[in-house]
Amino acid sequence: MIKKGNPYGTHRVIEPKGVLPQPALKVDNTMEIYDNEILINVQTLNVDSASFTQISDQAGGDVEKIKEIMKGIVAERGKHQNPVTGSGGMLIGTVEQIGPALEGKTDLKVGDKIATLVSLSLTPLKIDEILTVRKEIDQVDIKGKAILFESGIYAKLPSDIPENLALSVLDVAGAPAQTIKLVKEGDTVLVLGGAGKSGLLCLYEAKKKAGPTGKVICWAHRQSTLDTVKELGLADVCISGDATNAIEVYDKVMEATDGKLCDLVISCVSRPNCEMSAILATKDEGTVYFFSMATSFTKAALGAEGVGKDINMVIGNGYTKGHAETSLQIMRESKELRELYTKLYA
Repeated sequence: MIKKGNPYGTHRVIEPKGVLPQPALKVDNTMEIYDNEILINVQTLNVDSASFTQISDQAGGDVEKIKEIMKGIVAERGKHQNPVTGSGGMLIGTVEQIGPALEGKTDLKVGDKIATLVSLSLTPLKIDEILTVRKEIDQVDIKGKAILFESGIYAKLPSDIPENLALSVLDVAGAPAQTIKLVKEGDTVLVLGGAGKSGLLCLYEAKKKAGPTGKVICWAHRQSTLDTVKELGLADVCISGDATNAIEVYDKVMEATDGKLCDLVISCVSRPNCEMSAILATKDEGTVYFFSMATSFTKAALGAEGVGKDINMVIGNGYTKGHAETSLQIMRESKELRELYTKLYA
């Protein structure tokens, strides 16, 4: 007899009771499904950028230590939720079993290849073996299984885009989709970490939405990556510097905007302490979209108050309707960006 499950997966929470799987300290990762769950044979984990950066730093870049840390997290928590950053990532795999309660409710069938669009920080996961760690793109091939809850969103992998490329794009799908919602024609938009995985897609959509009367500024750490952004025409202004140095960011953005600052700032930097840089670069009544999982709500809220900034601050919700298709469409529209993404992230 298959047990009945809660749509949000609360039946998997071990501790503390009464919370959802994402904030839970530990979830049940036995791979016997409840009636409303989907069992996935996992192929690749795409670890969240902030999480992978932290794990890699902790391991001193040593691949075997990275494997050890990742397996330790899953053994302790039943899911891959980094205890330092709190974030997870996502996965691709093949549907192995579908609970009977989902019959007629899902378009999936056994054998379908999917990417889960919910975080690994709430996904029950069992790692039998870590096969390959691709440090440069935050991807880890494993032998293992995972559970997708009834409420869990997913995307079937497209036939016209290679799997690893699709995984990299879908990992940050919320960023370009939210950018489309936030940018208005004529806006001045700054993307901190604009030459990175999510930043590039944000620049592409910001340039389209802001139009010829707008201004899109890319901030990146390395000049070499900015040169690529320039070549692709993804930004009107490119600035190199330290995104954690709020005064440097403010001064350079003031100069680039003739003292007007930005209508929208998108923070995609996968390291902590970029909150004040984003806040200071935003004009009064403008908006900051914190996509990075390294963002501290406390630092952002108290920081904006402390400098008297009346701005809208959007938490980096990685989900918006149609975000998977929106992000994959960029790879179909832009040959140059697809080639760059393939080279860097696939």
